[in-house]
Amino acid sequence: MRNHAAHDQADHGAHGAHSGHGGHNGAQPGGLSVSVDGYTLDLDSTIRTAGVQPVSFRVIGPDGRAVTEFVPEHEKELHFIAVRRDTAGFQHVHPVRDEKGTWSTELALEPGDWRLFADIHPAGHDGTMTLGIDVAVAGAYEPRPLPEATGTARIGEYTVALDGELLPGEASELVLTVRRDGRPVTDLQPYLAAYGHLVALRVGDLGYLHVHPEGEPGDGTTAPGPEIAFMAVAPTAGTYRLFLDFQHDGVVRTAEFTVRTAAATPHADAAPEHGSHHHGPHAHHAHH
Repeated sequence: MRNHAAHDQADHGAHGAHSGHGGHNGAQPGGLSVSVDGYTLDLDSTIRTAGVQPVSFRVIGPDGRAVTEFVPEHEKELHFIAVRRDTAGFQHVHPVRDEKGTWSTELALEPGDWRLFADIHPAGHDGTMTLGIDVAVAGAYEPRPLPEATGTARIGEYTVALDGELLPGEASELVLTVRRDGRPVTDLQPYLAAYGHLVALRVGDLGYLHVHPEGEPGDGTTAPGPEIAFMAVAPTAGTYRLFLDFQHDGVVRTAEFTVRTAAATPHADAAPEHGSHHHGPHAHHAHH
């Protein structure tokens, strides 16, 4: 049984850990389906050539029309993520929507198999959802080995240290500490109404968790670095890739980590959950 206080913090501070239903249950990943609750991600082309290129798409609603009204989440109506299936090439962009509901952006795509995610909250829907779609990019493809699990990421003169453990089915705190040339950064700039933006992808199927830090700029208690604290819940045991976006000196940088889940906290009095005999992600995505 999970600690209720930690559970409440996770649901509030990490409300972006979206389920396929668009709910806020941090134990269910999103992005595994192109269509959720009647909303479908419609891309202009799923077979592409390599290089920097324009990409356009629509979100088709249950009525068969392009959705033109969204509830902003963290300053944006839509967050768009691109990553290759080997977890290389991560990009987090914010497309522009026209009045007819077509979104446009630019991506740098190397040869290989890619997954694109649209993180949205359609107006009139009861919560956020993450839609995902596969894209094949032509050319010679050399998959990159999964980077080793390490507690430190380096981006130019910046280092980001990761403390804390990711636990399956249980809320835990992850603290990321930003330094520049070895000195703590204490003047991080707000980015998407936060001092950091974290995306976690499950290795194997790219199940998508989208978490945000505890606190926010201007709340009187959250410092602008060097530490950024997150509450996170891993849906299952396994290996995850974490991508932290942070802004300093007017530039957004991305720190990448490979993280393996730790053992969940044992609870002698915990009874097996109903339906615990189900295996695989399908048990988490049955629609009712």
